[in-house]
Amino acid sequence: MRKAHEIELDRQDARLLQALQENGRLSNVELSELIHLSPSQCQRRRQKLEELGVVQKYVAQVDPEKIGLHVTALISVTLGKHGERIADEFHQAIQHFPQVLECWSVTGDADYLLKVVASDLKSLSDFMMHQLLNLKTVSNIRSNILLDQLKHTTVLPLVSRT
Repeated sequence: MRKAHEIELDRQDARLLQALQENGRLSNVELSELIHLSPSQCQRRRQKLEELGVVQKYVAQVDPEKIGLHVTALISVTLGKHGERIADEFHQAIQHFPQVLECWSVTGDADYLLKVVASDLKSLSDFMMHQLLNLKTVSNIRSNILLDQLKHTTVLPLVSRT
């Protein structure tokens, strides 16, 4: 069952999105060759998907190791108290930490799960001890250092409904 905010993709939209997920730099001419539509149809479909917010932005994926970010960690964060004001305070604070790549509100023992990068273990420790634990909303953190990346993708599985 489709939710109200979901966009219904036809087969051509799904093929266009699949191609863009694999290479966001494709021109409309290159797209048209891949998915067998005219360049103008590709442009209209791409623009529609961008306007609808299906395509949110185009980015360059940077290898963290090549720029000196050798440590990635998942950090579970538990707040000391709960409530809308406390959560908002945490949400605002976390926006100011560039080393936090992702922040998820989760179920289970913790309240949030953060994906964090650092140049080394000392930098990660400094971030956790002097920044994260200094937030007055945070009562506890637990970290897991990622040892080896077995899979990484940003390509979402697409299903056309028509």
